[in-house]
Amino acid sequence: MSVRLGCIADDFTGATDLANNLVRAGMRVLQLIDVPAEDTDPTTDPTVDADAVVIALKSRTVPAAEAVEASLRALEWLRAAGAEQIYFKYCSTFDSTPAGNIGQVTEALMDALGTDFTVATPAFPDNGRTVFKGHLFVGDVLLGESGMRHHPLTPMTDSNLVSVLEAQTTRPVGLIDHKVVAEGADAVRDRITQLRADGVGAAIVDAVSNDDLLRLGAAVKELPLVTAGSGLAIGLPANWGFEPSPAAAQLPPASGRQAVVAGSVSAATNGQVREFLSTGRPAFSVDPLRIAAGEDVAAEALAFADKHLADGPVLVYSTESPDAVRSVQGQLGAAEAGVLVEHTLSRVAQGLVQRGVRQLVVAGGETSGAVVQALGLTGLRIGGQIDPGVPWCAAPLPGGDTLHITLKSGNFGGPDFFTAAFALLNEEAK
Repeated sequence: MSVRLGCIADDFTGATDLANNLVRAGMRVLQLIDVPAEDTDPTTDPTVDADAVVIALKSRTVPAAEAVEASLRALEWLRAAGAEQIYFKYCSTFDSTPAGNIGQVTEALMDALGTDFTVATPAFPDNGRTVFKGHLFVGDVLLGESGMRHHPLTPMTDSNLVSVLEAQTTRPVGLIDHKVVAEGADAVRDRITQLRADGVGAAIVDAVSNDDLLRLGAAVKELPLVTAGSGLAIGLPANWGFEPSPAAAQLPPASGRQAVVAGSVSAATNGQVREFLSTGRPAFSVDPLRIAAGEDVAAEALAFADKHLADGPVLVYSTESPDAVRSVQGQLGAAEAGVLVEHTLSRVAQGLVQRGVRQLVVAGGETSGAVVQALGLTGLRIGGQIDPGVPWCAAPLPGGDTLHITLKSGNFGGPDFFTAAFALLNEEAK
């Protein structure tokens, strides 16, 4: 066993986002899908051969009590595996509601670890997420003015992360601002000491550059628990002496057919779908209202794929503008619409793999969770980066085949992400 860092991610795309940054910094990373079975002993399991283990949960939007219970089970497994530090990973847009789940899970992990202090920062400058004076920016706009204000499940209208986190916790929340971070790791440690003395339990940390995250990473070396988006991951591996190495991202060569399943309603994924459509490649649109009417849309999508898979990547998608999403939710309800689409897209993914797809792009956090569970994947080996926060992964399939899969957060990736992902994977296979 060589597990140094144990990570708990609140959704599947976020888990691969975090793992991607750890791999880029030189760690060999294994991503597990949910907490392994109780009879799995991490100290003897030969598959747990990694410097960092990321346990991917589907806990971002479930009731807070369920998120806490799942996170504590993950913590117990990671501690049994020998993890020396715990990393609770959430979205770089701090996705949550006034009821949780970021604050509640953080406090539960703190209590279980017996620590009185942790840090919190969703900053990921490589993807345009920065924190300044405690306020989160998405690109050049404040979080509350970004497209996240229209998110169907976790609309984010407050950009002040101190107030957002305080609404979810019983402990006081403080700030480690950009001036302190710029002074270096020692200054950050001094500020932490001061905040602890003042009874503060968690502190939002400013970060506007990767250098800020590297300084923060060095400063939190001794903390039992850190909480962040995926950005802080670039600053932690060096604490154990790791350096970037291509060997950390090595995967088996890719083969088989190609497909994309997209269920995110984010602006980025909508743009990627439009770009794919503009190339004239085959695509099938999934209509939630037709699913609700009892039509077998999954079967139609697979019949469509049967005609085109031999000629290159096929896209099956359910992405709409914010107005269209609100219209569907008004007719079906937000939760019901989401479940219908997730179930249909997960059935489509199963059918695609049965038809020989071995290179699969999945867009959207909730969609990724549904697809991974439907495919019965239990672990992913993390490979090279496609775009910031999005790596290719490899998972074993029954019968000995390997599925190369990427789980893309809805907000991540450039306009040509879908085609660029396949081009990169097959270039690496040459």
